[in-house]
Amino acid sequence: MNGVRARLMSTLAGQLGNPHGVLGKGVAFMLNRGNKRAIEAAVTAAAITEGETAADLGFGGGAGLSLLLARVGTDGIVHGVELSPDMLARARSGYPRDLASGRLRLAEGSLTALPLDDDSLDAAITVNTIYFVPDLDAVCAELARVVRPGGRVVIGIGDPDTMAKMPFTPYGFILRPVADVIAALGKSGCPVDHQELPNPPIPHHLLIATKRS
Repeated sequence: MNGVRARLMSTLAGQLGNPHGVLGKGVAFMLNRGNKRAIEAAVTAAAITEGETAADLGFGGGAGLSLLLARVGTDGIVHGVELSPDMLARARSGYPRDLASGRLRLAEGSLTALPLDDDSLDAAITVNTIYFVPDLDAVCAELARVVRPGGRVVIGIGDPDTMAKMPFTPYGFILRPVADVIAALGKSGCPVDHQELPNPPIPHHLLIATKRS
């Protein structure tokens, strides 16, 4: 029984990091539903205004894309970057008009190799993604690279102590102290405002970083 449970939890953890296949469709729905409050809070914290260029990096089920599109308005641009080809295909089928108009631009990529130009974003969000990337300094340096001076990056993460009690996190999750993430952002030139979001069953932390001008 323990072996079966371990395989199930390992499969779930792998899907959370890279949703794919038949299971990935269910995981996408679960991500949108479970992360809804955290994503909404991240979008609000990014303080995006009409006409700006914003991004959801590691957008998963895609809930953040519609929120960002509403924020930037008809003259703004939203970039969506995702590691999973299946989630990219899902987003492409869900936003045909926005893709055709150029308001939404989707690309495959990782947090350590973003397919975006230097200083090209006014704001970016990434929620529940950094658990799956070993090199935190590289992530923060890349986030700082693509955001313009004075621009904002919001990283949303589940409370690490609470996350450590979840049955799937031993299988590939890297749970870092919040202070370590704040320090890595600071090292990349982005001072941080830390907000806490009570979000049962997992409280979240929003790290709102502003790139130095």
